[in-house]
Amino acid sequence: MTSAGHDDPHGHALPPPRTVEVAEGVYGYIQPDGSWWINNTGFVVGDSGVLCIDTCATEARTRAFLAAVDAVAGEGRRTLVNTHHHGDHTNGNWLLPYATVIGHERCRQAVLEMGIMRPDGLFEPVDWGNLAVAAPFVTFERRLNVYVDDLLVELHHFGTAAHTTNDVVAWIPERKVLFTGDLVFNGGTPFVLMGSVAGSLMVLDRLMEFGAEVLVPGHGPPCGPEMIDIVGEYLRFVQDAAAEATAAGISPLEAARQIDLGAYRSLTDPERIVGNLHRACAECVGARPGDPIDVAAAFLDMVTYNGGTPLRCLA
Repeated sequence: MTSAGHDDPHGHALPPPRTVEVAEGVYGYIQPDGSWWINNTGFVVGDSGVLCIDTCATEARTRAFLAAVDAVAGEGRRTLVNTHHHGDHTNGNWLLPYATVIGHERCRQAVLEMGIMRPDGLFEPVDWGNLAVAAPFVTFERRLNVYVDDLLVELHHFGTAAHTTNDVVAWIPERKVLFTGDLVFNGGTPFVLMGSVAGSLMVLDRLMEFGAEVLVPGHGPPCGPEMIDIVGEYLRFVQDAAAEATAAGISPLEAARQIDLGAYRSLTDPERIVGNLHRACAECVGARPGDPIDVAAAFLDMVTYNGGTPLRCLA
């Protein structure tokens, strides 16, 4: 099942999103090409209603996602889980006005503080549509069980910053399916500027313990647990580069310019190496997971690394 495709502002057609039944009654809504602001969502269908996992960056993309949910499940009660606060996963929350919206306590705080971002100076222009802030209003700290009929969906936060300070995964043990949010990227460069390199590596170890057979990552096609190892390898690569840069006294931007990305060059959004080095270098000199650092400076450095032009965004 597919929805209408999207065109980027420079005339390149993207494949349409796909609704994929990854297990009985469990669906991933996969949005190519998974680059900046183009995320995956998902939903779990029961007789009594639907649990949705995340919304999308723009009004149009979220409406297309909700139409895909309705096409499978029909109308009925909706519950929504946000895996973290970033706008590509929460901007569309307001389009489910009667849903119970669940997230980590720090997710709620971050959505309210951040509001709706339209960062057109940093990214290529996007038609964001009509958006309004709608933060989670049912929150938890470490663990919450949600049921779709009798099917258990476990929501977990692992007590450390990783991709952000408020990452939540949705684990469906009976179906062996794990919705990872942006703790896992498949085909895209992982991004931990607003979280932690060290914390991400710890959380990836915890993800392996679930024994999932299918992962729905925050960006990119559904995959197996081997993708957890691949993300971990990239983050250890970043840690090693940051240690060398810190010892040499050079900046994250200069270090990124000197790095040979090698096998990671083919990942989408390679400029994220700069943001990741900002976080990793801060940790090399004592920053704890999730400690505030200059995120604005890191994004400006990513633009500089990109030749001074806005970052590619096809949302």
